[in-house]
Amino acid sequence: MRRLARAADGAYYVGDETGFVPLSSADPRHSDETDALAAAADGLPDPTAAPHDRIPADQLSLSAPVSGSGTLWGIGLNYVDHADDLDATYPDEPASFCKPGTTLTGPGGPIRLPPTDRTERVTGEAELAVVIGRRCRNVAEDEVDDVIAGYVPAIDMTAEDILQRNPRYLTRAKSFDTFLVLGPWLRTDPIDLDDVTVETVVNDEVRASNSVSNMAFPPRELVAYHSRVMTLEPGDVISTGTPGAHPLSPGDRVRAAVDGVGTLTADVVRDGTQ
Repeated sequence: MRRLARAADGAYYVGDETGFVPLSSADPRHSDETDALAAAADGLPDPTAAPHDRIPADQLSLSAPVSGSGTLWGIGLNYVDHADDLDATYPDEPASFCKPGTTLTGPGGPIRLPPTDRTERVTGEAELAVVIGRRCRNVAEDEVDDVIAGYVPAIDMTAEDILQRNPRYLTRAKSFDTFLVLGPWLRTDPIDLDDVTVETVVNDEVRASNSVSNMAFPPRELVAYHSRVMTLEPGDVISTGTPGAHPLSPGDRVRAAVDGVGTLTADVVRDGTQ
């Protein structure tokens, strides 16, 4: 499984299950985020060919695999079971929304729950996210693999009590700092998404689980759909929806387990800002 990771200093690494090497050592042409994501869409260089010793993943300080300068899309109610759980009307088109770049944080988090005078109920939601690798518009669904850099586990958060007061408050309910965790790396080689299971795990207990095959709007369809709405840019992210959410408390540990893609974990704390 070929992987693209981004370190805390912004440097990109290419690797597999045995470790990583700097992307610049594998191919000096790929020096920045745009180059790295385009390389991922084209096919990353072989890390074994790089004149550099492998670095184990646990020896790298990893950040989110994108900087957050692109558009961060979320998709609501993309699993029929999740809509039923919320007693919500199931949409017949993708229920998409955007999140600001300041929501983005990397592996480990922490997820910072806002002070309770702003929200008293925040839920965590495991998701599979798609990262765009090259600029595109009006892409046919059977051609989207040419523009996708890779797939990555995500943990999305919702201030559920704000949203329940009024569905028009969705953007605010989704936009607190650290309300989107991505990482630890992109899977960049081909994958049969129908076989992928997404699990929301809180404190080692599976709280929700479902297969990507049960999505109303599969990831490739979502990329094609949104490319008809706007020009997609390298670093744009489409987080494809959750099988289910669970309320979070300070001290919790949340995990997004995405079969064949990776596992992302983040700690939960209370933001002390008043």
